[in-house]
Amino acid sequence: MTRILALETAGESCSVALLDDSLPAGEQIRETFEIAPRKQTELALPMVEAMLSDAGFVLRDLDCIAFGHGPGAFTGVRVAAAVAQGLAFSADLPVVGVSTLAACALSVPLAEDCRQVIACFDARMGEVYLGAYRINEDGLETVLADGLFKPDALPELSGQWRVAGSGLVYQEQLTTRYDVCACITDAHPHASAVATLALSAFLRGDAVSADQAQPVYLRDQVIQGAVR
Repeated sequence: MTRILALETAGESCSVALLDDSLPAGEQIRETFEIAPRKQTELALPMVEAMLSDAGFVLRDLDCIAFGHGPGAFTGVRVAAAVAQGLAFSADLPVVGVSTLAACALSVPLAEDCRQVIACFDARMGEVYLGAYRINEDGLETVLADGLFKPDALPELSGQWRVAGSGLVYQEQLTTRYDVCACITDAHPHASAVATLALSAFLRGDAVSADQAQPVYLRDQVIQGAVR
């Protein structure tokens, strides 16, 4: 039995999920999700408290804290990392950081004839965060690791792709570069996807101590990138 609390705040949304794999399939994950640009700081902890209360758990009933470690908006990425670290320290729990782009890809509805997803976020400053993934029966496979790219210098990828995320502000460049079967502009990473990805990592033994819960920015000029 594994119980994981997961947070995702790196984009325009704020979500918290609780995974309990002892429950029947289809009931293992519950989630609270809200579109809340720049409000993650005030929403994250109340969402956590409400989720645990509704489930009848306290932090020490959990096995792990998971969070979307980025890339994404500077402040949002820091919120998830800081909350996850604080919760983990308080209950002496391990932590798993999960790619926010991978969580976005796993949150996208799939068509049977197009199971590859490019997740991309507008990184501002004329750049895009981008990762590519294949979704199969065994879960998510990374085709291209998360990176920071100029829209006119995107990496080569073969096959058909569903493109999802705020990076579609560069839709012309993306659809020119790739064989695109669908564009999903309103896609967001969900804490439920973070929890799913974290479960595999936790069972592999990839969890770390709370002091190692670090955000991933993919950009050296994080302070400049935080200016909106």
